[in-house]
Amino acid sequence: MSDSHTWAAVPGAAQRARSVLAAAWSCAVTAEGGREDFVGAHTVDEDGGVRLRPSEDSALSASAFRAPRGELPAVVEFADVAPVPVRRRIRARLWLAGRFAGEDEHLVFRPTRVVLREPSGAVAVDPEEFATAAPDPLARAEARLLTHLADAHPDAVERLSRLVGPDSLHGAVRVRPLAVDRHALTLRIERARTDGDVRLPFHAPADDIARLTERMHVLLAQAGAASCPRSLQRQRADGDR
Repeated sequence: MSDSHTWAAVPGAAQRARSVLAAAWSCAVTAEGGREDFVGAHTVDEDGGVRLRPSEDSALSASAFRAPRGELPAVVEFADVAPVPVRRRIRARLWLAGRFAGEDEHLVFRPTRVVLREPSGAVAVDPEEFATAAPDPLARAEARLLTHLADAHPDAVERLSRLVGPDSLHGAVRVRPLAVDRHALTLRIERARTDGDVRLPFHAPADDIARLTERMHVLLAQAGAASCPRSLQRQRADGDR
C-alpha cells in the first residue's frame, strides 16, 4: 500500500537518477558473467560518468585488461538506501549499462543505457538527459540531515505528522523521515502490516541548507497549528501504559 500527494512537486527521473548516483558510496559491477562489489572506490564526473579505482587483484581489472579494444561491456548498479532505519529501506535502484575503458589508474565507465527502478516501477532515462541533469542540491547532505532529524528531534517528526491526512495515518504505529529533496520532506507511515509514504511539500524550493532550515520551520509552524491526529494520540496513550 502506498500513499501519495500528487500536488507535491517531484524531481524529474533524470535528476532522481543523478541524485542516487551522487549520494551512493558503493556499487556492484557485472561484467563477463561475474559480479564484484566496490565500496568507496568510485567518483562521478560532471556528465554522470563513473571513475572506478579497483584493487590490483580485482577480477574487473583483469577483465578490462583483456577486453578487445580495451573496452569492457558492463552493468553498474547503485542502491539508494534510506539513511533512517525503516521497512523497505531500499528506496531505489539505478542500473547503468555501458563500457569501461582504462585511463591512468582508473577504469572510466560511460553509460549508454540508464534505468531507474523505484517502488512505483522502472523508468528508462534518456542518456543525454542523464548526462546533463544535476543531482538534487540536498542529495549529498540528505543522510546527515535525516538522521539528525530522526535521532535528535523525534518530537518534530511527531509534530509534522499532524500535516498528514487522517486516512493515511489510520493504523499508524510509527512515523519516520524517509527522504528530503529541494521540493519536499517525505515521511514513511508504518502500520502493523503495511506502510506508505507521504510528501510534505515546501512552499518554495530549498536549494541549500539555509533555505531547507527555513522551509522546515514553516512546516513545523503549520503543524503546530494543526491538531494531533487521533491515531497518534491512541498510539502515545498505549505506549504510556
